[in-house]
Amino acid sequence: MNPMDYLSITPEIQKAIAAGKPVVALESTILSHGMPWPENKSFAHEIEDIIRAEGAVPATIAVIGGKLKVGLTPDELDLMCKNENVAKASRRDLPIFLTTGQTAATTVATTMIVAAMAGISVFATGGIGGVHRKGEVTMDISADLQELAHTPVTVVCAGAKMILDIGRTLEYLETMGVPVLGMRTSEFPSFYCKSSGFGVDYRAETETEVAKIMANKWNVGLTGGVLVGNPVPDEYALDFGEMSAVVDQALAAAEAKGVHGKEITPFLLAYIAEHTHGTSLNTNIQLAYNNARVASRIAVEYAKLK
Repeated sequence: MNPMDYLSITPEIQKAIAAGKPVVALESTILSHGMPWPENKSFAHEIEDIIRAEGAVPATIAVIGGKLKVGLTPDELDLMCKNENVAKASRRDLPIFLTTGQTAATTVATTMIVAAMAGISVFATGGIGGVHRKGEVTMDISADLQELAHTPVTVVCAGAKMILDIGRTLEYLETMGVPVLGMRTSEFPSFYCKSSGFGVDYRAETETEVAKIMANKWNVGLTGGVLVGNPVPDEYALDFGEMSAVVDQALAAAEAKGVHGKEITPFLLAYIAEHTHGTSLNTNIQLAYNNARVASRIAVEYAKLK
């Protein structure tokens, strides 16, 4: 069976890919596991509208009925947003869910895999996974990092989530040869906050510059992706010191409850949202919109180069 036989691409997206038009991939985990219903449905429509307004075509990705979906129908979008028995699919889970037909939302890693299969080069997300705190002991390292090392997709994010060990995450990316770019910033952002205390490999001033870096990387035969750190807009950025304290409390709560593995991130994000009285959720939404906007502009510029 041809790998392409597993793909189910909507006609609009298929036509755009075939014509070399800009397409931006979107994950579905943020819908099913990151936001409550019906706010997640409104978010899904708004982020697609933002991408279209910038001249690109949105492609939300999920696993439904044994198929890798690139673009969702209204009913499929509702299915993901209502989160009725929707699993999370990372790389290791894909063959299982393709066999069982389990409905699953795609993580950063899986969205990259499916996007690359479909011929989509740019992906907008919220924040990437990485090396968890105490990762040097637990070996809890997100599959996102290995995917960035091997899969040719540019990921636009607001940095790594604050719950992670950002320093070790960046060291891992360096070892794997992944260029970490700052979008008009010299500092790697930390999701809710514009700063992290760590620098980027290169500060890119324009989306055109990012597109040229992508093209040059792949044109010389280098494998893997490109990571773009795009800081949350000033008006939605949270204070680094205050958020660090809340994250520490969330981590302590997770340890006390014995939460670990793939359940740790949803638990921590829910804890943080509750203890910031919803402020962090609004910031999460706004940074995702901002990433979609920048990713679309990169995709438009990259399409011109191709």
